[in-house]
Amino acid sequence: MGELWAVYFDGETGQHVAVKKEVPFSQCLFKTAEFSVKVDDAILEPGKLKGSISSEKHSISWELAFRGDMQPLFLLPLKFYQGGFPKAKALVGLPMAIYDGMLSVDGKKVEIANWVGSQNHNWGTKHTDLYAWGQVAGFDNHPDSFLEVATGRLKMGPIWTPPMTLMVLRHKGKEIALNSLMQSVRAKGSFKYFDWDFSSETDEVRIEGTVSAPKEHFVGLKYYNPPGGIKHCLNTKIASCDLKVTYKQAGKPDATETLSTKNRAAFEILTDKRDHGVEIRH
Repeated sequence: MGELWAVYFDGETGQHVAVKKEVPFSQCLFKTAEFSVKVDDAILEPGKLKGSISSEKHSISWELAFRGDMQPLFLLPLKFYQGGFPKAKALVGLPMAIYDGMLSVDGKKVEIANWVGSQNHNWGTKHTDLYAWGQVAGFDNHPDSFLEVATGRLKMGPIWTPPMTLMVLRHKGKEIALNSLMQSVRAKGSFKYFDWDFSSETDEVRIEGTVSAPKEHFVGLKYYNPPGGIKHCLNTKIASCDLKVTYKQAGKPDATETLSTKNRAAFEILTDKRDHGVEIRH
């Protein structure tokens, strides 16, 4: 089966629109030798995407172009993109992508001009059992900086792993990758509905962050898990994020920078629990 999703968040009115289409896999095309995806009539190709969905009295259509020159960002160490561990992979194909074009949301036209976001790719044979994921494509006070972060736990039989936190920050022309397996275990990450605290450090740098949003800013979605079962995905694209970056300097006072955004952070929780109180749209 192929699934096509579109979600539009309106932080001013609180009227978020989520639509979904399910089609037979024979109506899909996922090329492996080039960047080309087709689900029914919707397409995603280098520099453009186009499609439409109507479901449950709502509709979203889009015709967008995107561009950018930033190198892909790998949340996992490169060696983990081959092999069976972990079963879910994630990367940002184009951080700080710039979008132009048009949306139509329940018949309302929304012009998109120089909108900064990203183009991402997640894949695998099984969802991570429990996770929080976050991304900021441009902070309010540092519009050229990009953050990708995740805290996850894996279930191996009856045993849960401790939380593992990976993060990659691109800031002032440098990439700070705190994403090795040992680093992720030493890092700290704790999330609940709907707040998340995380930190990770080396001998050279320490990054501490919080991501949060009120329940009303989330949309709830049903995620089919390939091995079976359904997980609940709680997602918002209008969360806040505060990040403190401390550079450790031998023999000198540490230098600290603060990056923040009021409502430009993506925040997603995947869970088996049903006590979150967010309406499941599809």
